[in-house]
Amino acid sequence: MILRICSTCTILQGVYLERILELENVPKSYFLFGPRQTGKTSLLRSKFPDVRWYDLLETGTFFRLSARPRILRDELLADGGIHGPTTVPVVVDEIQKLPVLLDEVQLLIDRYGIRFILTGSSARKLTRSGTNLLGGRARVRRLFPLVSREIGEFDLGRVLRFGFLPSIYFSDDPRDDLESYCGSYLQQEIQQEGIVRRIDSFARFLKTAATMNTQLINYEAIASDSAVPARTVREYFAVLEDTLIAEVLKPYRFGTKRKAIATGRLYFFDIGVAHALCGAYPTGPATESWGRAFEHFIFTELRAWLSYMRDARPLTFWRTRDGVEVDFIVGDDVAIEVKANTNPVERHLRGLKAIREEGAFGSRILVYPGDDSSRVKEIEGILVLPVREFLSRLWNGAW
Repeated sequence: MILRICSTCTILQGVYLERILELENVPKSYFLFGPRQTGKTSLLRSKFPDVRWYDLLETGTFFRLSARPRILRDELLADGGIHGPTTVPVVVDEIQKLPVLLDEVQLLIDRYGIRFILTGSSARKLTRSGTNLLGGRARVRRLFPLVSREIGEFDLGRVLRFGFLPSIYFSDDPRDDLESYCGSYLQQEIQQEGIVRRIDSFARFLKTAATMNTQLINYEAIASDSAVPARTVREYFAVLEDTLIAEVLKPYRFGTKRKAIATGRLYFFDIGVAHALCGAYPTGPATESWGRAFEHFIFTELRAWLSYMRDARPLTFWRTRDGVEVDFIVGDDVAIEVKANTNPVERHLRGLKAIREEGAFGSRILVYPGDDSSRVKEIEGILVLPVREFLSRLWNGAW
């Protein structure tokens, strides 16, 4: 593997990875959200090595600031500290552990022009505690697991089994590390923060939800399989989204020719995490689980691409009542179908042909797990692209 040293990177086991997320030219304070181990701290420490840093995971720092939040102001304004507006930021790591500190942050922004970077693995405690996220004084950025452009020559089979979390992708025992990661999520994010009343019920729900990853959500079925009331299941889905572990992909509803479904699809933030939670990993190509993992991979790339490029177009999917579907819709002009078949045929284009009746859709694309860029072809206006060719064009701005 080629080692790359850069100013915006994640440093892991001697491997230097350039991250796509642009942070250095953000003129205001900002929140940097992302699940645990996506590389937030590594990225910021490489980017801002000499700034004032408050890590709320450090017990001493947490108890000192929780006992007297004004200590933050006193220290930053003390002799030798920060005086007046500055472009050098102050980092507060894991801000969701102490939301009350945001009152001091707001005062320091308004009165002294100090710029902050506030990281968090969950926005739940901030939004649910009545915190206003600084009322527009800070922007929001998200860091996702690694994407193909950051890795370069990635191992598709490894990604489809174990995902793209930096510490997992380069691990010598990714399965064991994934299981530890999921245990830490339950203990640190859910139990210690008191997000749910019964951790056992949530753990059962989490396992059941993971088995339905990439599929249409059936709240009643999940409630039955996990022995959790349906009302509680809906609350648990909110927890997944608030803690950035999963999201519900909404259906495309702007078509007029065919009746579309109203049910969303569940996608976890990382492929490997979903596999570890349900306790099942894809065994190899030509299996249903492999096909679902391949679809999930394209979802993670699209979600990160839209966020990193600051592209406000919604990401949705299209499925009609009679079963015609397209996996992903970007805005109302890009339709993407994902097939795990290494030799796609005419019948795989059904959905992409049908959706043309619902709008112009200037780009209709079928993605499949081939490696040979010479196998690019066009059928009735539909681009058929091997996955690496698709990802290269995606990150180079083709759409």
